[in-house]
Amino acid sequence: MITQPVHAHEPAPVPRNAEGIGAALSGERRMEFYRELLAAAPEDAEAVLRRWWCEAMLDAAQAAGDRLTEAALNGTLPTRSITESVERRRAAGLPVE
Repeated sequence: MITQPVHAHEPAPVPRNAEGIGAALSGERRMEFYRELLAAAPEDAEAVLRRWWCEAMLDAAQAAGDRLTEAALNGTLPTRSITESVERRRAAGLPVE
């Protein structure tokens, strides 16, 4: 049996470094992140980055969800028919049962 991932492996929307995390956070949270990172002992810096990366990822997911909701409410959400979906799955070699 061969298995394949459901989702293609794409780079994370937030890079796993201080610059990427800081860019993904909004003003006040960004300042809190940098304060915590600068105050951390060198051996604790990785844990601070890891925690704040998770926060930044959640923020990015929330923003994407907000855009999706807004598009649905505005009637601008791209749609596709069931026939198109089935054809796409067939073309990708996925089951359509």
